Amino acid sequence: MPYPEMMIQGMRQELANLGIEETKTTEDVKSAVENTDGTLMVVVNSVCGCAAGGVRPGIAMALENSESKPDRSITVFAGADIDATETAREHFAPYAPSSPSIGFLKNGKLVKMFERKDLEGRPPQVIAQELVAAFGEVCGKTEAANN
Repeated sequence: MPYPEMMIQGMRQELANLGIEETKTTEDVKSAVENTDGTLMVVVNSVCGCAAGGVRPGIAMALENSESKPDRSITVFAGADIDATETAREHFAPYAPSSPSIGFLKNGKLVKMFERKDLEGRPPQVIAQELVAAFGEVCGKTEAANN
């Protein structure tokens, strides 16, 4: 049974306020993966304390403090958007399902993954630093290669 929407609305809103698109259905996720040119950041949001205390604030800091950013960012909510989360996780193979997690896809292929074990227990500043480094590593390379 999914989490009640009233319980998770504020957690959803934290990422939506950053411009990260909510994808609540399998079709939404598939469309984002298939129709994104460049880098797609996929955030599996969660009710857990590590998502609240580290991941969501870390994403906010990274997006605010990085010149390189994903071309598009989407989110699914584990425990609420059940089918959408499963569809997103299909793109994270060979990694086991975990939440929260953050995957970076380029042309539909996974190029970088942060599993729960990479995020749990870390302060938002550390997560932000790692995300900024990931943005630099996986975002915008096609443009740089053409210059």
